This record gives sequence, C-alpha cells and structure tokens, in this order.
Amino acid sequence: MATLADPQPDFATLPEMAAEVFTAPLARPAHVSEDWLEPAQTAYTAEDHAVWDDLFARQMEVLPGRACSAFMAGLEKLDLGRGGVPEFGQLSEELGALTGWSVVPVPMLIPDHVFFWHLANRRFPAGNFIRTRETFDYIEEPDVFHDVFGHVPMLTDPTYADYMQEYGRAGWKAMRYNRLKALGALYWYTVEFGLIEEAGAVRAYGAGILSGPTEAKFAVEAESPNRIMLNVDRVMRTDYVISDLQPTYFVIESFADLYRQTVERDFDRLYRSLPAGFTYANSAVIDVDNVLHRGSQEYHLRGGRGSGAAPV
Repeated sequence: MATLADPQPDFATLPEMAAEVFTAPLARPAHVSEDWLEPAQTAYTAEDHAVWDDLFARQMEVLPGRACSAFMAGLEKLDLGRGGVPEFGQLSEELGALTGWSVVPVPMLIPDHVFFWHLANRRFPAGNFIRTRETFDYIEEPDVFHDVFGHVPMLTDPTYADYMQEYGRAGWKAMRYNRLKALGALYWYTVEFGLIEEAGAVRAYGAGILSGPTEAKFAVEAESPNRIMLNVDRVMRTDYVISDLQPTYFVIESFADLYRQTVERDFDRLYRSLPAGFTYANSAVIDVDNVLHRGSQEYHLRGGRGSGAAPV
C-alpha cells in the first residue's frame, strides 16, 4: 500500500495516513469501505426529483451572462436539464467519453486523503442525497445538486479536468507537509468560488457560485467584494468564509493559466515557507495584488447573512 512518505505515489491504492498528519475526524458509516463509496446511488423519490428540477430552473434564470462559457457548454453536453437527478452511471459514461472522468456516490463529506485519491483517479465524489424544501435555499453539507450541477459540467473542459486531477495528486504532498489548510484555500478560491475573465467581463466557474442564485449575482456584479487576479502563493495564505458570501474572489485569465500557475509551481518550496495558519484576512487587499475591483465590503461590514444585510 502506498504511504504519504512516498515521494511519487502511483495513486493506484489508497494511502495510509501518517500519524503526524492532522485531518478532520470523520466517522465512516458502517456500510461503506475505506474508499467511502456508496454501494449504489440513492433511489430518489418523486419529490427529490422535483427539488432537483426546481433548483435547476432557478439557476438557469440567473446563470446566463454570469456563468462562464465552459460551464454552460458542459450543461448542454451532459443534458443536465433532462429532468430529475441524473443517474450517475449514464452521467459517468457521457463524461468519461469527453474527459475520462466519472461521478461516484458518497454518503457525506469524506476525509481529505480519500477525496484527493478519487480526484487523482479522475473520479468526482458526489453527495448521495439531495436537500429538502426546508433547506432549499441553503445547505451546509454539499448535496447532489451542488456536486453534480455545480462541479460536473466544468469537468467536460479538458484543461480544467486535468487541473482537478492534478489537484488530487497535490493533496498527498500537502498532507506530507501538514499544509492542508493552505491547499484547501486554493480549492476554495478556484474550484468553489473562482471567477474567470471572459469577453471583457468576469464570469463564474466555481461550483459554490454556480449552485446558488444569490452568490451568482454577488460574485460577478456586487460592489461589496474584492475581485483580484489569482496569485497562487497569495491565495494559499488567505483565510476564507465558509457559511456566508465571500469578501474576496480571485480571477483567472484562462483555465490554461490556472493549470500553469499550479501544476508548474514548486509546492515543496512553497510548503516549507508557509506558516501553519493564514497570513491574510479574507477581505484584505495587499500591495502585490492585481486588483480588478476593490470592494466596499459593505455587506460584511453590515454583519453579513446573520444580520439580514443586503448582498450589494
């Protein structure tokens, strides 16, 4: 079995966790094995499928003109609006023909090393459940709508698909250096909440933006947040917000630029120089930033979601 000490693991087997590596303690459900994969996708009810359809319709009212072209093209290629929660087998067959990726069901958030291992093998873990009407507008743990609607269309883009695989491979190195927080910040500000320059404007490619109507408008149009060109070293030193809109978004020139900035970076040297915690606040603008828009931070200064402040 591969271990985290291996300088070049082959990604064929799940790595053992070294004792000195800290990850969030998660209790593995009894019905799944060490890979955390569900035996089968959930048999969704008619109401579950209706929730998907309503969520899909709501997003399609706000995403044109705000989502990047690769995402919109991916929705069409995979026909995610065909009705109801997509069947993972068919979805994986279609996605596999395009970029070699598949979608696999997991019961909940899974441990970091397992998540990285699946990505390294071009498997995207998707929550095997969907939110209820009561949690229609906001759900803390990512469900099948966030994971499949938000993430999977982007995996039809070959360059982005390669970036995601390389991110999974990079995860094992981050664990060896105990720098998962830093690598997590990179994921947060690219895969979940990334923006891209396109046709003279900024558009969203991050799943956390694309799967929610408020953030889709806020990230692209609002005066409050900063929009700063991506610098990997800076991003990996930057704190982020988990349960509210982001004070800062980072923008890439292209997916080729994103791939180049990350895959060609000497992460061994970077990890040796990083502190254990974050250096920059999530609202900070620093002297090395290439700033597209310096935000007013009004939304967060007024108290954010809990205060009822308008996301402007």
